Amino acid sequence: MIDRAVLFLAALLLTAIIGLANTKPNIVFILADDMGFSDLGCYGSEIATPHLDSLAKDGLRFTQFYSTSKCFPSRACLLTGVYAQQSKMHRSHGKMRNAVTLAEVLRGAGYRTLMSGKHHGTENPFERGFDRYFGLRDGACNYFNPGRQRVGEGKPAQKSPRRAWCIDHITYKPYTPPKQDFYTTDAFTDAALGYLDDYQNETKPFFLYLSYNAPHDPLQAWPEDIAKYRGKYRAGYGETRKARWAKQQAMGIFSNDVTLSDQESIAWNKLNDAEKDDADLRMAVYAAMIDCLDQNIGRLLSKLDSTGKRDNTIIFFASDNGGSAVAVERGDGPIGSITRWTSLKRDWANVSNTPFRKYKNDSMEGGITSPFIVSWPGRINTPDGLVRQPSHLIDIMATLCDIGQSDYPASWKGKPITPSQGVSLRPLLEGQPFTRSEPIYWQWRKGRAIRKNQWKLVSHGGPWELYDIAKDRTEMRDVSHLQAGVTRHLADLWEKWAEEVGLRER
Repeated sequence: MIDRAVLFLAALLLTAIIGLANTKPNIVFILADDMGFSDLGCYGSEIATPHLDSLAKDGLRFTQFYSTSKCFPSRACLLTGVYAQQSKMHRSHGKMRNAVTLAEVLRGAGYRTLMSGKHHGTENPFERGFDRYFGLRDGACNYFNPGRQRVGEGKPAQKSPRRAWCIDHITYKPYTPPKQDFYTTDAFTDAALGYLDDYQNETKPFFLYLSYNAPHDPLQAWPEDIAKYRGKYRAGYGETRKARWAKQQAMGIFSNDVTLSDQESIAWNKLNDAEKDDADLRMAVYAAMIDCLDQNIGRLLSKLDSTGKRDNTIIFFASDNGGSAVAVERGDGPIGSITRWTSLKRDWANVSNTPFRKYKNDSMEGGITSPFIVSWPGRINTPDGLVRQPSHLIDIMATLCDIGQSDYPASWKGKPITPSQGVSLRPLLEGQPFTRSEPIYWQWRKGRAIRKNQWKLVSHGGPWELYDIAKDRTEMRDVSHLQAGVTRHLADLWEKWAEEVGLRER
């Protein structure tokens, strides 16, 4: 006869195992701003990103993860799990309507909800489910000082002097940091680490949304970070792009039958020495901003390790759209400094988006394809793996509801909301079968697109173009004239969707 003590201990062990299996993981979602597909070391770059590279090595890299082609619609898709057209965030940044946020859903499931960084809307995230919020409510700001000029410093270059900034329930217009060693990437991380300290003894899990504004313009970085890259881009646009492409192929991100798209930058030998020096500095500052971003992610990882939280934390990393070709100039002084607002511009953006065509604001792959890394210790059984199935920011809501053991509501505060539009990516993380039955849709200004299986139909104000992404990932061969039936079918699906989300009058 089995001893009762043995049965009792076995029951305790079984209870502990079940309890461990049911423990909700902490969730961290890190978002970069206007960063191209190839800008991380683990996606082909020469920029030093060891901490993100380590997350990729221990986790998964997605090769067909999509955003929208613009910041605020992407961020709305991420937070709500519905298309920006459905939350009324598709024309201008405003309030997210007819939708619930990740923070509201996860807080209802027992999570501590924390946000630091850029929002790009007119609502304070503190009022949309986040227990704590520190950051830029607006779309862009001076990295060293988003507010008024402080004693002893040059006049901060600004596109607007009244950028909205929130600290919990208080909104400032503008926000002038009290300390002159302020830099947004560092400050957003400081706030996030402070939150983790504040709540480290809680038993409830946390959801941290760390939403950086780097490397969105203005190009501004610490001098010591710029110095690491000064002179490294003297080989020029084409050679840097070719080196990234070769590295991508060597890492298996793209197979040998994928073609590098045509170079869209000016020939380097057509620039004079002063122009080459300007271009080298411009890219060095951009690289420094990404380097600093990675350093700060390293600080976050160290905090998770030191508090014993890392092993029960799933970490996501993405960018809100492709690299930007927008040309902006404000202020004077050297590129990278507080007194100068300038941007990466087209030639380097073409490198940033290697191997794809076009940029932010376009619905071609260069505008909507994002690096996407997921690290989940003990749950991802194919570390350093590549995931090639198409997925989108709208999938994050479904994924976090699945992981966080929460239900997406049919209504919120007594009013119906738009049903979740995405699918949970959890099967992909755990090596299980994954099915997407619905197409993925895009629309921003003149740009429009639909992706269904291997087919992508895309337009930028002109006729539809059709690409077989399985055979032509870089969209070099328009086959709309050869596949007229597929073109008509996808165009009809897009028009039906446009009507359903309010882009067309019924």
